[in-house]
Amino acid sequence: MDLVLLINGYVEQHGHRGWPRQRLLHECLRDAIRKGTLAAGTRLSASRALAEELGVARNTVLYAYEQLASEGFVVTDRRGTLVAAVAPERTPAPRAPSVSQAGLSRRVRDLRPVHGPADRMGAFVPGVPALDHFPLALWRRMLERAMRTLSVAQLNYGDPAGETALRAAIADHLRASRGVLCDAGQVFITDGTQSSLDLCMRALADDGDTIWIENPGYSGALAAARAAGLAVAGIDVDDEGMAPAGDDWLLRPPRLIYTTPSHQYPTGSVLSLGRRHALIASARAAGALIIEDDYDSEFRHDGAPLSSMQGLAQDAPVVYLGTFSKTMFPSLRIGFVVVPAGLAQAFARMRAQSSSRGRVAEQMALAEFLRSGQFVLHLRRMRRLYRQRRDALVAALETHLGSVAAVHGGSAGMHLSLRFHDARIDDVAVAAQVQAYGVCVNALSRHDTQGVSGWRGLMLGYAQVPAEQMDALVKQLAAVVHLAAYAAHCAANRAGDRPDAVAAGRR
Repeated sequence: MDLVLLINGYVEQHGHRGWPRQRLLHECLRDAIRKGTLAAGTRLSASRALAEELGVARNTVLYAYEQLASEGFVVTDRRGTLVAAVAPERTPAPRAPSVSQAGLSRRVRDLRPVHGPADRMGAFVPGVPALDHFPLALWRRMLERAMRTLSVAQLNYGDPAGETALRAAIADHLRASRGVLCDAGQVFITDGTQSSLDLCMRALADDGDTIWIENPGYSGALAAARAAGLAVAGIDVDDEGMAPAGDDWLLRPPRLIYTTPSHQYPTGSVLSLGRRHALIASARAAGALIIEDDYDSEFRHDGAPLSSMQGLAQDAPVVYLGTFSKTMFPSLRIGFVVVPAGLAQAFARMRAQSSSRGRVAEQMALAEFLRSGQFVLHLRRMRRLYRQRRDALVAALETHLGSVAAVHGGSAGMHLSLRFHDARIDDVAVAAQVQAYGVCVNALSRHDTQGVSGWRGLMLGYAQVPAEQMDALVKQLAAVVHLAAYAAHCAANRAGDRPDAVAAGRR
């Protein structure tokens, strides 16, 4: 706290009223403590230093401090004077004139609220890895080593594309594990998937261009597209992933196509190999670019690992996105974009004007984590753990909810979806009700991109939930779902629906 600024502001607001300086200083500090401007525990400036800054005698400051101490507003110890724990006076703040929504751009007014893991807590929150299983001590040692080896030059703004060592390590890992065809020059470091999406939407399309987004789909992609002024076209998803119809290419040809082929978000469907090849060929013919979001593809539980779409064809029109938020921990805030070789120079120019250019130590530590083999070792451990937790969740869901819903998308990743047989069950209401039991799920209908997708159910993240807790948690969830299913059935009967209409949502 700058006490000189505080005192000058007090004088301007109240005037000195002809008071002696010691009284003025005392009144100012007492007022700040009572209002909470100076919080409990704040260490006040040394009397000699404050006297020099204010241009007053030291005794003036000592008098003010002594008065405050006698009144209980401050305490002293060997290191100086601290503000005591005093309940601040809460006076109503002056009401500021409201700012109309008209002051916002249309793209901001159209944005939906995005609820992430940080907004809600509880079992089954999607997107949260098993943080207690991350080798934090090892990571701390690597980060400390990176800090010790930083040069003076590395304290300056870094390479806008990211540290060379990390870009090369990521390229090597992707070639070996995901079949991505790239070199380090095509890799650009970002602050995570949302940062990557914002970059791609701005760099690869103009205002008014059309982007295809899966329906239901990732709300972060929808937000980035709308913020960039793109026209969104929702493409329905089935059990084999994104399913564009022939008319879609004619009636709403895309400039960009956003897809999560390895584990569709939120349904968990996997884009079939035939559709992958067809999408690449059609995008090439239409002059469109595919944005492949491979957010949790490292965790494949059933069958052989799937290669990326980017690596299925030479010079595929695919921009590949990845993140370490799911494989390591979210607060690391490091993701990456792999662009086609022909776009690398243009991307480099754009990053030079928009990149944050920092966090060198974290990037160097991550490069070592990849190069040392510790990243792959961590992935193996997590695959085993997540497979056990997935199995426990699927078994519990089939036992307690098999009559009213079906499990989808459990073959990979960190979440699966539970699709209701009766599409009239209010999945939003169910998600709100189970929150009271410490169960946090996403309603699939909240992810509808454009129009009604037909997916009604729940999205459940299982990575952070111990296997032994699954059955009890699913029982709590099942009680609410069965009640909602009964209510939907009764409502249908009252409305005179046919008996077979109850299964309208079954696929």
